[in-house]
Amino acid sequence: MLRIATWHAPLSRKGPGLLLRDLQRAEGGELAQIMATIAEVNADVLLLTQIDYDAGRVALETLRDALAERGASYPHLFALRPNTGRETGRDLDGDERLGQPRDAQGFGYFNGQGGMALLSRLAVDREAVQDFSALLWRDLLGSLIAADDPGHDVQRLSSAGHWTVPLIRETGARLTVTAFHATPPVFDGPEDRNGRRNADEVRFWSLYLDGAFGPVPDFLVILGNANLDPAAGDGRRDAVADLLAKPQVQDPFPGRTTAYWPDPGPGALRVSYVLPTAGLTVVAAGMTDPVGAHRMVWVDIDLPD
Repeated sequence: MLRIATWHAPLSRKGPGLLLRDLQRAEGGELAQIMATIAEVNADVLLLTQIDYDAGRVALETLRDALAERGASYPHLFALRPNTGRETGRDLDGDERLGQPRDAQGFGYFNGQGGMALLSRLAVDREAVQDFSALLWRDLLGSLIAADDPGHDVQRLSSAGHWTVPLIRETGARLTVTAFHATPPVFDGPEDRNGRRNADEVRFWSLYLDGAFGPVPDFLVILGNANLDPAAGDGRRDAVADLLAKPQVQDPFPGRTTAYWPDPGPGALRVSYVLPTAGLTVVAAGMTDPVGAHRMVWVDIDLPD
């Protein structure tokens, strides 16, 4: 049995190096809660969808070492440079200023803010990783990008990234997990740019399951933060409803919410997902109490040898 989890834990800061500083100082408070929660759930594979990226993985390794002291060992780490904070050279938000957080490929005060990272007890087949993060939004089949979008020729689809990461057990059995964190479908105007992009970021996985990007692995778990609820809240909800309705997908959490934003926020919504494909047996599923707005979501599966 394997436990697969994802969590939009608050592991991002507003400046480079600040997460590392806080991890090195962590003796209590929110970071201690985060590490205690990760250690308690003790997932075999954990995707974090809101953790600052640094090229040397120093912050991620510091987090890994702190978790090991709490009994949660993760010998394999994986993180790619995200689109967050990556400059486009365009005034995407129309404020007549360049280089602002909303002008980046994905919102970010600095390059790599709020990226993604995978912590795993299974080895990563790095040569077989697929990184779709450079795919232009306009090039997605059926793209909802506007013809007059200011970033039409440079805007990437992924706010953070779209990855498929093959993992290998000691027995040789293989499991592929995905990683994504879609932009919130809010913080724009009547043009609904963020809503359209969010829908296409989620719809990417429906296209992937249909073979639009090549062969689909036999054993796959779709992991990440869609920032989209199939039944409530803002956004083009049909994008995630359609994904959940795919015959290839199992949904262990129908109707359950994974995050809560108090008034005047949207309230309780389902935004984080762990979706095993049909060839996997779901043994159990659950979620933690929230730290910040979000709960960790986990699923136990049997992976055939």
